[in-house]
Amino acid sequence: MYIIVVGAGDIGTPLVEIAIQSKNEVVVIEREAARADRIASEYDCLVLNADATAKGVLTDAGAEQADAIISTTDQDATNVMVCLLATELEIPMVVSVVPNPEHMDLYRRIGINTMENPQRLIAEYLYRSVARPAIVDYLQVGDEAAVFEITITEDAPIRGKTIEQAAQDGLIPEDVLIIAVERDGAGPPITPRGNTEIKAGDLVTVYSAFGAAPDLTDLFGHDEDH
Repeated sequence: MYIIVVGAGDIGTPLVEIAIQSKNEVVVIEREAARADRIASEYDCLVLNADATAKGVLTDAGAEQADAIISTTDQDATNVMVCLLATELEIPMVVSVVPNPEHMDLYRRIGINTMENPQRLIAEYLYRSVARPAIVDYLQVGDEAAVFEITITEDAPIRGKTIEQAAQDGLIPEDVLIIAVERDGAGPPITPRGNTEIKAGDLVTVYSAFGAAPDLTDLFGHDEDH
């Protein structure tokens, strides 16, 4: 792919590295000279020391042949303007970081693919690691839903039951699904069926429409503070 990256800061720099390692053609637009020089000296890509909110700069960056543009600056005003210009220039995929979550609806209204402030996402992940240590991995889906991994303990109410039995006993809420089971760390994950028995030590992947609430993690044997 031909990718234009706007901004060479804490997000843009590793993005450039990943994109280049994945054999993409990358152009970077960075208005701070020191950052632009650093990227140019460290990576095999074209770097423009310029303001990406100028339409001509995007044209110089190869907007006509670009497959995607990703705006990574810490200023919503800059990101929105870059995305609007990119849309006008008909770049097929336009993606942006959203530094201020309060502006998320603005990006959505103009049809931009977005990622919430990464610093906040990292902070939430670190907090969750302390407050909810039973959860191995966590991915939020929309405003409330989540997919997460959690290990079954010996004391778990669901241990020794099939998924069908647990549902019949009212242990598994209707808007919760167990979508994968890893057992003994060997072989591919099990795709669970109604007759799949849940055992202590299983690492289960769970979809929950209301997130990883304490009442739900109790089901898997992790009695956390409510």
